[in-house]
Amino acid sequence: MAGALDGQVALVTGGSRGIGRAIALELAGQGAAVAVNYRANADAAAGVVSEIEGAGGSARAYQAAVSAPAAGE
Repeated sequence: MAGALDGQVALVTGGSRGIGRAIALELAGQGAAVAVNYRANADAAAGVVSEIEGAGGSARAYQAAVSAPAAGE
């Protein structure tokens, strides 16, 4: 996947479903490597990662509740 975001990394919170999923797919389509954040649904996040990788992109899923300050440590 090549595009305007080649060489960039994007973190998408809530990236496993809904609008976050759509944003993750679009960013990957523009060439960004995508960090897909999810809170609870590992299977959905893995599905997004698989879809991005299947289209030739790069992605990885990360579990964290971003509303909790300790999650970033």
